[in-house]
Amino acid sequence: MAGLTVARTRAARTAGARTARSPHRRRQMYAAWGFAAPFGVLFAVFLAGPVIGSLMMSLTDMRSADLRNPFAVNFVGLANFGKLAGDQIFGQAALNTAYFVGVGVPLTMVVALAAAVALDRGIDRFRMAFRVGYYLPVVTSIVAISVIWRFLLQPDNGLVNTVLSWVGVAGPDWLASTTWAMPSLIVMACWRNFGNLMVIFLAGLQAVPRGLLEAAAVDGATAIERFRYVTVPMLRPTLLFGAVITGIGYLQFFEEPLVMTGGGPLNRTLSVSYDIYNQFGFGNYGYAAAMSYVLFLAIVLLTLFQFKLLGRGVR
Repeated sequence: MAGLTVARTRAARTAGARTARSPHRRRQMYAAWGFAAPFGVLFAVFLAGPVIGSLMMSLTDMRSADLRNPFAVNFVGLANFGKLAGDQIFGQAALNTAYFVGVGVPLTMVVALAAAVALDRGIDRFRMAFRVGYYLPVVTSIVAISVIWRFLLQPDNGLVNTVLSWVGVAGPDWLASTTWAMPSLIVMACWRNFGNLMVIFLAGLQAVPRGLLEAAAVDGATAIERFRYVTVPMLRPTLLFGAVITGIGYLQFFEEPLVMTGGGPLNRTLSVSYDIYNQFGFGNYGYAAAMSYVLFLAIVLLTLFQFKLLGRGVR
């Protein structure tokens, strides 16, 4: 009996091998590789190649002067990463980025969730107008928005300080203050980005089974209890997705300080991405590449933390 089974297995393998080597099968394989080849070439040239090249660059002392003589580039190992530990400007940029992410991500998610709940349950009239209005800043140029906000926050004739003067409050010089410059950027970033999260949260809210909410209401749960114990747990995968994409985007914030503050005052709004941009501009290519990989590591760690915090029970 065992010998018969072995013979059948060998026969099946032989038939499979003949099928694999058949001309028709071979043509199908060539066609599949032909369709996959354009993506493979583009991926290798424009994604994998630059990533590997920048990693190699971070291990060298490459500067702008070395572009004329690449053989003058020296391998320095992890020296660029060690140098970052003593770089006070990079340390300040890392603190600023952590401040921006630590305050900006929760604030944006709370505002977006509140707007999504209001549009899902509270606002019946002009719902589409509110959706378009909230989402409009997302599709508007960040440079144009930053310029407009810079005018709004002008100390003498800006709209914000003018409104505050109506109630007897003297507004500060928002973008020149070491205390208020970063909160101003956070508020502007929240206003611009919460519309994107609102659309995602709104889709998640509409997927919550109405039967569960009605059953909780029959059991005597209040609106707040239904939101806390039914809606939020059902919305956990959507919250996780929103936290991850917002965290990745906020860790790389760059345009806001570039247009509104130039990284000032006293580097209080200088972000890691802005510092990397400056180092590339100064011609310190190896050092800037090392900074880029530190930022990449921060993105990975933040994403893992968010999965740990919000990913329990999410499949």
